[in-house]
Amino acid sequence: MESSKIEFPGSQDVKLSARIDEPDEGMSKGAVLFAHCFTCSKNLRAVSHISRTLTEHGMGVFRFDFTGLGESEGDFADTNFSSNIEDLVAAAEYMARQWATPRMLMGHSLGGAAVLQATHHISSVEAVATVGAPCNPEHVTHHLMDKMEEIEKKGKARVKLAGRVFTIKKQFLDDLKEQKMNDIISNLDRPLLIFHSPVDQTVGIDNAAHIYKLAKHPKSFISLDDADHLLTNEEDAKYVGSVTSAWVDRYL
Repeated sequence: MESSKIEFPGSQDVKLSARIDEPDEGMSKGAVLFAHCFTCSKNLRAVSHISRTLTEHGMGVFRFDFTGLGESEGDFADTNFSSNIEDLVAAAEYMARQWATPRMLMGHSLGGAAVLQATHHISSVEAVATVGAPCNPEHVTHHLMDKMEEIEKKGKARVKLAGRVFTIKKQFLDDLKEQKMNDIISNLDRPLLIFHSPVDQTVGIDNAAHIYKLAKHPKSFISLDDADHLLTNEEDAKYVGSVTSAWVDRYL
């Protein structure tokens, strides 16, 4: 795999950090745009393992850090779920201009919910895959329960997430409430692959059931057995990559 680090303009006119992972012998299946989980980054081990496995099967992968996260510029406090969608669209436009048109979207956790919505704004997408995705982005508020009152009263609060402290503003919560995910999923109009672990303690398996029920065929569900939410076991991440590659053969 050949991996190169680049920067591109995001939706808020700041530079976003990305990696382009390409197969050694060129892409035979097309390019994938990958969205990471809430407050994570493109360099999460699971993302790297999934990307490497996809490239081993002839797929190129474009993975990037959302505004204010990882190595990207910008202030996370000024972002929300809608701005994540806008970052995905900006990434897709950059890919089409400078590298390869994205033919597939793939997202982990909240990134999975984001790609479901972004699909409606990226016409080149022919298939979608989600990993441990919530059926509604408002699901992330359970991480903020002890700070919700402070956010509502003061307009913002400092919240510790995954060992780091982030500022969450009221506009972030308001934006989550405005999302209409049921309609988005019902009208996806793309082949959909859903990965989820039945023992996921962060995003329950009922979320996958809800997405599957709403989505129209062709749709597929793959159980991740005893995997945790972040796919910390390397074999689980590689399994996601290899199954995705086999599944997408039918559509790309």
